[in-house]
Amino acid sequence: MSREWDAVEYEELSGPQTRWGADLLGRVSLRGDEAVIDAGCGTGRVTELLLRRLPGGTVLAVDGSEAMVGVARERFAGEARVRVEWQDLLELEVEELVDVIFSTATFHWIKDHALLFRRLARALKPQGRLVARCGGEGNIARTRAAMEEVMDEDRFREFFVGREDPWNFADPETTRKRLEAAGFGGVEAWLHEEYAEFGSVEELARFLKTVVLGHHLEGLPETERYPFSAEVAARLAKRGMLVVDYIRLNVLAIRSVSA
Repeated sequence: MSREWDAVEYEELSGPQTRWGADLLGRVSLRGDEAVIDAGCGTGRVTELLLRRLPGGTVLAVDGSEAMVGVARERFAGEARVRVEWQDLLELEVEELVDVIFSTATFHWIKDHALLFRRLARALKPQGRLVARCGGEGNIARTRAAMEEVMDEDRFREFFVGREDPWNFADPETTRKRLEAAGFGGVEAWLHEEYAEFGSVEELARFLKTVVLGHHLEGLPETERYPFSAEVAARLAKRGMLVVDYIRLNVLAIRSVSA
């Protein structure tokens, strides 16, 4: 399973991810009766938007964080059209094949995209669609530069020896090839900038701690986690940036009949 998240904090702070999900949904044509997987549903904020587009459909909301699944289950308690499951997407299993797999802000947390795309293809009906948006090549480059400066400070350096970044920020061409190898056709993949702006250093630090830096903070003592995030935010502010410099990888693909 993937690492755990502070789901309560994420629920409050994931406005940018929710906006991206709403934007992506606005680009998708749905009849309204499809069976859909929300792959990496988080606390269910985007799942809720997806459900509004499916008055006669169903959603299987899947996440690898048990805490996220707990909050999502509370959100959809009593809603028969939604089933929330704790699953690793690299081991995704479904009872019945679905029409659409929808995902936002998830795939870049998964190192093995080749395996991921094979598992997703197995969950789709022939001609089923994959619609996704995640971090792509060049994502959070300025944020990472500030982070690496702070990691190299005497106060923090020992905690990051041998520690690797958790992300997989793929480029469109590599993504296209991986999808085609997994049994998808009609693949479209492209990048766009989608910066998230904040009103203060404190607001940015809180967002970084919960949404961006969680993997890195796991190796720090609890008392050092917010100070680390605050220092990264301060360095970004010194560069004139109260933003996280997101670059999103967009994916549209269709499962081939022969896959």
